[in-house]
Amino acid sequence: MKRTIRPLPAVFAALLITVGLGATHAVPAQAAPPPEPPSASAGLLDAMRRDLGLTAEQAEERLRAEKAAAGVEEDARRAAGPDYGGSWFDPAAGRLVVALTDRSEEAEVRALGAGTRLVRHSAAALDRAKSRLDELAAPAGVAGWHVDPRANSVVVTVVRSERSAPAVRAFVERARATAPVTVTETAQAPRTYAAGTVGGDPYYTGNVRCSIGFSVHGGFVTAGHCGRAGAAVRGWDGSAMGTFQGSSFPGDDYAYVSIHSGWWTVPVVLGWGTVPDRLVRGSAVAPVGSSICRSGSTTRWRCGTVLAMNETVNYSQGSVHQMTKTSVCAEGGDSGGAFISGDQAQGVTSGGWGNCSSGGETWFQPVNEILGRYGLTLHTA
Repeated sequence: MKRTIRPLPAVFAALLITVGLGATHAVPAQAAPPPEPPSASAGLLDAMRRDLGLTAEQAEERLRAEKAAAGVEEDARRAAGPDYGGSWFDPAAGRLVVALTDRSEEAEVRALGAGTRLVRHSAAALDRAKSRLDELAAPAGVAGWHVDPRANSVVVTVVRSERSAPAVRAFVERARATAPVTVTETAQAPRTYAAGTVGGDPYYTGNVRCSIGFSVHGGFVTAGHCGRAGAAVRGWDGSAMGTFQGSSFPGDDYAYVSIHSGWWTVPVVLGWGTVPDRLVRGSAVAPVGSSICRSGSTTRWRCGTVLAMNETVNYSQGSVHQMTKTSVCAEGGDSGGAFISGDQAQGVTSGGWGNCSSGGETWFQPVNEILGRYGLTLHTA
C-alpha cells in the first residue's frame, strides 16, 4: 500500500517532547528536582541553530516561551476587548506583547503574563483600513501589504528597484490617503514555488511538482496554484494518487486533494532526516515573532520566524489575501508544503522571493482557513 507522503528510512513518528528514562533509585527528601527534559529533539534544535542563530539552550527556552505566549493570546484578546491593537511574541522578553488603545485593560492583560504597549489604532480599525487597500489595483512593483501590530499601521512593501516607478508611487499615495501606512522595501517580487517534473518527489499534477501540506480525513491540503479542481494527482512514485476536489488561486492559494484507495493519511510532517518526523496535534495559531519551520520536497526542512499576518501578496498572477509572512527560505517545488510550529499546523507554502542559498522570505496560507473553506478535519495524533 502507498502513503500520502514519501517514506524515509528513519523511524516514522517521533514526538516533539523527548523524555529521558533513568534507572529507579531512592531520592533523598531534600534532593533538588530533576532537570527539566529537553523541549525538542536534537534535530529541531540543530535546525534552529542553523536558521535562527540560537544555541540549543536558547532554542529550548524560546520554544517553551512561544508555547506559553500562544496559550495566553486568545485570553489577552478577550481581556482587551475593543481596545485590542494586535499582539506579537517578543523573543528578547520571552513573552507575548499586547497592543492597547486604552490603559484601562492593562492590568488585566498583564495578569495573564503578557506585556503591553499603548498604541493609537485598534486592530479592528487597521483591519478595516487594510480591507480598503485590498480593493485597489496594485502594480507589479508592489509586493504586498499587511497590518503590523508592532508598527501600529498598514505596511506596504514595494520592490526596491521599482520604488520610483510612477505606478508604484501612485499606489502608495492612494494607500496613504486610505490608511495609516508605513512603506518598506524588498529585494525581489514574490513568486509561487511550483516546479517542473522531477522524479521521486511527493506529488505531481500535469508537469508541475508540489509538496503535500497536511493530512485531513480523506486526503490532504496544499497550494491552490498547484492544480485546478478536477486535476489528477500522481504520488511520489508516479502512480495515481487522487484528485483536486477544490482549488482557489489567485485571491486565495489553497486546495483540497482527495486520495484514492491504496493511499492513507497520517498526522505527520516529514523531517527529511534533519529532524524526526513531526506529529501534528492541532492547529493553534503561532503569534507574530514566533519561530516556525517548513517542510518541502525541494529544500526539505527549514526554519525562521513569523514576520506578519493577514498580508495581501501581489503575485504576477494576481493578489492573494490573508497570508502569513515568514523569514523561512523556500525554492521551486516547495509549494503546498507544511508550515508547523512545535506540533501545531500553521499553513501551506504559497510563494516568496529568494532561495535557501542567499536567503529570502516565504508566505503561507493559514491552514484553519482552508479547513473551514472545505469543511475538512485535520488529521491529528
